[in-house]
Amino acid sequence: SLLEKESKGRFCMVVEKIIGNRKEMELSDREIDIVPMEWYELDRKLLRKDSMQGEELGIRVEERLKDGDILYMDDKKAIVLELKPCELSVMKVETMEQMGRLCFELGNRHLSLSIQPHQVSVIYDEPTFIYLEKLGFAPEKKVEKFTDFTVCHAHGHGEGHEHHHAQSDSHEHHHAQSDSHEHHHTHSGEEL
Repeated sequence: SLLEKESKGRFCMVVEKIIGNRKEMELSDREIDIVPMEWYELDRKLLRKDSMQGEELGIRVEERLKDGDILYMDDKKAIVLELKPCELSVMKVETMEQMGRLCFELGNRHLSLSIQPHQVSVIYDEPTFIYLEKLGFAPEKKVEKFTDFTVCHAHGHGEGHEHHHAQSDSHEHHHAQSDSHEHHHTHSGEEL
């Protein structure tokens, strides 16, 4: 559904549902207005963006946005999301072993990554690029759209879980996390 609300003397469209995607829907003779977007904005649940033709949009959708999503359409016009290209580190992989090792290393760095059958891409940053070179992955720096990525969060722990390890002494660790939950480890001389 599309609502219009007045904002600073002009109307703001509120997009609450994606109509479809340009890759799958025919837009025929409609005029296309583009809403440029950065890769990290695709997961946001609430956005305020301006189109290239100056339309102000409030975007409030539940699903992740994708390159080519149609935000508005009538008989004459369509407003389409277009993902901006960005700098990526792209690694070719030949075997499942390489893929597993690479994804493990990138996961340890809490990086969002895009996994294709024979390549993995991450947002470029120089320290990671150098690190990947040292590991022998031969990264290439490319400017492309960062699509179909998996977001890696720093902590995916459930509430108050414990790890039990066989150790000769008994002690506990309590680490206060920045996102205001506690993470407890219990080590004891016998397996529970």
